[in-house]
Amino acid sequence: MSAGTLDIPAPEQEPTELARFREQWKAEVKQRQAVVSGGRTEPVPSASTTAERAVSPARIDTSTKTATVTDTFSAHRRLSVPAPDAIFAMARAPTVPPHASHGQSYLSPNLAHAVEVYRNAVLHEQRSQLDEALRLYRQAFRLDPNVDRAYFKVEQRAQEHSTARLAGHKKVPSTGLVDGVTRDVQKLDVHQDSKDKSFVTSGLLAQILKTFPENLVFEPEDEKKGRPPINLIPDELLLQILRTLDYTTIERFAAVSRKARVLCLDSAIWRDFVHLAYKPPQIPDDESITDIAELYSSDYRRVYMEHPRLRLDGVYIAVCHYMRMGSSENAWVNISHLVTYNRYLRFFPNGEVLSLLANEEWQPQTVIRILKPTLRMKGFFIGNWSLSGNTVYISNLVEKPSHTTTEPNNYIFQMTLALRSRPIGRWNKLDFIGYDSVNVEDGETLPLPRKNERSFWFSKVRSWARY
Repeated sequence: MSAGTLDIPAPEQEPTELARFREQWKAEVKQRQAVVSGGRTEPVPSASTTAERAVSPARIDTSTKTATVTDTFSAHRRLSVPAPDAIFAMARAPTVPPHASHGQSYLSPNLAHAVEVYRNAVLHEQRSQLDEALRLYRQAFRLDPNVDRAYFKVEQRAQEHSTARLAGHKKVPSTGLVDGVTRDVQKLDVHQDSKDKSFVTSGLLAQILKTFPENLVFEPEDEKKGRPPINLIPDELLLQILRTLDYTTIERFAAVSRKARVLCLDSAIWRDFVHLAYKPPQIPDDESITDIAELYSSDYRRVYMEHPRLRLDGVYIAVCHYMRMGSSENAWVNISHLVTYNRYLRFFPNGEVLSLLANEEWQPQTVIRILKPTLRMKGFFIGNWSLSGNTVYISNLVEKPSHTTTEPNNYIFQMTLALRSRPIGRWNKLDFIGYDSVNVEDGETLPLPRKNERSFWFSKVRSWARY
């Protein structure tokens, strides 16, 4: 094949740079033919590389660039004869499919181009360049009407590919594992700091206690006066007095001074509270207090404050509202009624729970006095409860309407609640998770609507026992 077979424009019509490139290209073709005929395998620069060196983009216009690139590729297809070494290198070189970086190798060229335009439109939209984004969106949909689906499939495959690639790397420790390691470290610090002491602390409180002096005493409010008489009472006797108080009074006394804070951390005080509060159904039958205490570095005060428990010394009350449309003689007047009703839950240590649904005519002050297992009225239920972690399960809620009613109950009810503490240590909130009715005959369970239900909040009753 010779250069005379090409359609070459007249010299006066072509630019100087294009003519110079054509001459260099002819010389390259002649050199290639000489190498092939002579059996030599010296590497020869490609026509595209020569074009990049010969033509300067800064000195030619767009039309010249287009003509140059077209001539270069057409000439390369017609006259370029690669050397044997070049053919061997091309065979060994890995082939990269188009758009492989975005997982678009399975797309047609037109659809792949539309996806790229769509991706640019998404980027412009994220940068709040809405005009440019709208223009690119229109262009992408003109190229292919299903470009949005193709884009999401491409992104999904790219995400799956990156996830599979990261699967071989070392996994980041989960939150539970981190918490376990943190507790182990805290446990080591606890045993080191609490050596030869009668209390165990961890966390921030342990760091604060490190700054306390060794020999603590009760300081007077007025420095001019002598030490208060409470310093004459032995610490052992003070601890016995503290063990007769409730935990709120103990914490108030602990806020008096550093000496009081250390005394109120005695493990014997909080161990008594834990053993009284945490027993079935507050904890599962197969779980022991010792296992629970180890989760909190044997800090019984933390166990009592942070481990979930239901309060038995009061009642949980949920105040619920809903709107009911009324009737009016005047067509221009709309009447709406705000209906209020209350739900009450009282838990007992033996696993029994009382549930009462009452309207606003029954005020909480009146209900609390009569909320006992012997109560009989409409909306009153008796069932069983259990606690697992932060979840409260109430089952077998059977209505006890009145002494005169002898009809059997066709339905029983069950609740699932989430136990919360606001603030820490109060355990004073119950959130609805589920509320179902169970048919006694066939056992069919149907969920009840909870649109108007609200959370239960705890209200303490002084006359009721705590444990």
